[in-house]
Amino acid sequence: MTVEFRVLGDVAVSVDGQGVDVGHARQRCVLAALLVDANRVVPVPTLADRVWAGHSPGSARNALSGYVSRLRRLVTATGEARLARQPSGYLLTVDPTAVDLHRFRHLVALARSTPDRSEALTLLTEALRLWRGDAFATLDTPWLNGIRVALDAERLAAELDRNDLALDLGRHADLLPELTARAATDPLDERLAAQLMLALYRNGRQADALHRYDQLRQRLAEELGADPSPAVRQLHQRILAADLALAPVPDAAEVVPRQLPAPPAAFIGRARELEHLHAILPAGEPSTMEIAVVTGTAGVGKTALALQWAHRVAPQFPDGQLYVNLRGFDPTGSVLDPAEAIRGFLHAFAVPSRSIPAGLDTLAAQWRSLLAGKRVLVVLDNARDVEQIRPLLPGTPGCLVVVTSRNRLTGLIADHGAHPVTLDLLDHGEAHDLLAARVGGNRIAGEPDAVNEIITRCARLPLALTITAARAAMHPAFPLASLAAELTNADPLTDLRAVFSWSYQTLTPAAARLFRLLGLHVGPEFTAPAAGSLAGLPVAEVRPLLVELADAHLVTERTLGRFTLHDLLFAYAIELNQEHDSGAERHRATNRMLEHYLHTAQEADRLLQPDGKPIRLTSAQGGVTPQVLADHEQAMSWLATQHPVLVEAVRKAESAGAAPALSWTLATFFDRRAHWHTWAATGGYDEAYVHVRRALELFEARCDDVGRAKMLLALSWIRDRQDRVADAMIHTRQADELYRDIGDRHGQARAANMLGWFGARLGDPTAVGLCRRAVVLHQEVGDRYGEAASWDSLGYAHHLLGDADEALDCYGQALKLHRTVGHRYDEAYVLVHIGEAHAATGEDHVAAETWRAALAILTELDHPDAEPLRARLAAAGDPRVGITRRG
Repeated sequence: MTVEFRVLGDVAVSVDGQGVDVGHARQRCVLAALLVDANRVVPVPTLADRVWAGHSPGSARNALSGYVSRLRRLVTATGEARLARQPSGYLLTVDPTAVDLHRFRHLVALARSTPDRSEALTLLTEALRLWRGDAFATLDTPWLNGIRVALDAERLAAELDRNDLALDLGRHADLLPELTARAATDPLDERLAAQLMLALYRNGRQADALHRYDQLRQRLAEELGADPSPAVRQLHQRILAADLALAPVPDAAEVVPRQLPAPPAAFIGRARELEHLHAILPAGEPSTMEIAVVTGTAGVGKTALALQWAHRVAPQFPDGQLYVNLRGFDPTGSVLDPAEAIRGFLHAFAVPSRSIPAGLDTLAAQWRSLLAGKRVLVVLDNARDVEQIRPLLPGTPGCLVVVTSRNRLTGLIADHGAHPVTLDLLDHGEAHDLLAARVGGNRIAGEPDAVNEIITRCARLPLALTITAARAAMHPAFPLASLAAELTNADPLTDLRAVFSWSYQTLTPAAARLFRLLGLHVGPEFTAPAAGSLAGLPVAEVRPLLVELADAHLVTERTLGRFTLHDLLFAYAIELNQEHDSGAERHRATNRMLEHYLHTAQEADRLLQPDGKPIRLTSAQGGVTPQVLADHEQAMSWLATQHPVLVEAVRKAESAGAAPALSWTLATFFDRRAHWHTWAATGGYDEAYVHVRRALELFEARCDDVGRAKMLLALSWIRDRQDRVADAMIHTRQADELYRDIGDRHGQARAANMLGWFGARLGDPTAVGLCRRAVVLHQEVGDRYGEAASWDSLGYAHHLLGDADEALDCYGQALKLHRTVGHRYDEAYVLVHIGEAHAATGEDHVAAETWRAALAILTELDHPDAEPLRARLAAAGDPRVGITRRG
């Protein structure tokens, strides 16, 4: 017998598809009140209040008893539910999936937790099909009406999420009719309008998409006196430009990443090790995940072996091949965080940024879920230790992991059954073959004694032999004996500097200087413009120098246009730089490099956010060459590939005083790619306060009042985050005075809102007036986002004064505006405040429902504020929730 209890529409019960008479409106109201709290005891007074709204007659308890008695017979007859009297109230016990409300929430939660977008879309579609109209349909009580508002918010959030997923997956044709109808009923919802514009554009109807934007802009101007939000204006510009990046993102199930760098050009020997690696592969259907651990000393050829074998076996892993340099032995100590490595892998499978969580544990779980059932090869190069590797292991049969490290990683062998492959020095024959392949067999055969001496002095290390061979190949007239003589006093096994040094000494002065300056670079890879900025040279002049360094095997072009140095060569470049270049030259080169990344990042940010307000930068100094970016797609690509370099650049910039500017320019990218964790890691509040104070001093020295006011508001925001509200108020008052002096109405509006917000928290009786002023000012300047924040502040001020009705009215205005402009996080924190207002008046259940709607949004965004809110719901105690304004 299949039983369904329905509240998402008319309150109804069906058994095996046949409707059951639930009784009159009051009895259906009792059933709805019990179903909302299914499997939880509902106290009798609470139940009576839900049904009669605080005006229950004296016979209410007897009436309730009668209603419950009839309902008990109804649900008991189904054999799938039970309604019982408990000492403290009534308990309806039922499978949650049999109640459409709880099934809806369960399906939405599943959708938001799955990394597979196709599956998530199926789950959300199934969840939305459960709705047959407005929740509780014709029933009308204050309690049910409050629950209905919260459920409408959950339904809207799920519907908009469903639309985004469908658009992501190229389902624009199927979605278009529903979007058109929905937009007609809610023409001011900008997120919905943007979805419709995108669907029209992808259906080849660019003109219609542009017309929809014009309609939206006109209606907003007429009804609200406002312009479309920056996000919608940006979409309009991208549609005008026919931006290729607007194409649907392939589903992760359809994406096959091919990340392996090119294999060694002339791989020699290692037959025994390759045979050992081949033996790891299962003969039949794989039953476990296999791990190979290639270990050995620096320069022995671990990466070359791993890549050589990975390319040979790649066809056996049709679902993708992944590569990451974990930088475990980077000379600067910049070891790659495993969470960053996983994010890179997830992006390689086209997992949307909004679906990628922040914490390492949840990241690793999503990573393992994504690879379940797939055959993927993962190369983890230059690992530091076992702890760096564990979160990256797929944990599913059919996947193969190849790890290289200078350490033995015995824990990986003991705990995960990894297969160790110890890479020793080349034997004499292999070393001889390597030289012959790179220098020429006839030349090698002509000087056997010199060849033996070179092999001995290079200690049979592939890196040393390769560099030596490169020098010999570039100078075919040099006798090999002369090269051997230069190595007579060297012991490359313990000091490769001898081999590096004479290869370095043969470089042209310009190439030698560039090599030294590369020791100042941040991050694992660099481009020609970055190298040119370090050296203060145009790209046209630096490219031949990079070719010269590559020919000498002092740099490697890992992928087209992107260069890297072996860790040992990087360390050698650092030593040379400190030895031969003055501190002033190093300082100038570092500043040029940072300016390269700062100016390129600002240009990328401008392309990502054409309507944004970039910070004002001075012109790049002479010798700085920013990367040329043509469009949105190139900007996002540059930011994505340079992400690890940019993070290190921010850290490097801290000592140069440029960290706040660079962090600011990266804000849009970090936010869109869900790199909130990275953005936060580019500087703590204490460090930020120091940098902003310094910026304030510089603006004061330049008599720039606009800059001073902005920095004062930034200081107040930082102090608020540090829970130093009184200090925040002082900074805001100073900013307000400056904005009044220069007549900046936008600035005055922001300052008034912050003064009202801080004042409310400090118990200032003028807070309500300040918040009202902020609302009016934001309305006058047409800033709907600021107006929404001010309505929220005004509601908060009324809430603290104990005026719940006024607070709820103001919060309602804020919620409407935030939904119109599409700010999901801000919508969540207003819902939290609405819940607090209901909790203050004893409407705990309405508060909980509203908080659940907020939690759904925060969970979707993977925002850290979700955890305190989840704890609040679990504890159902203190009405204060640990969530603050984002700023």
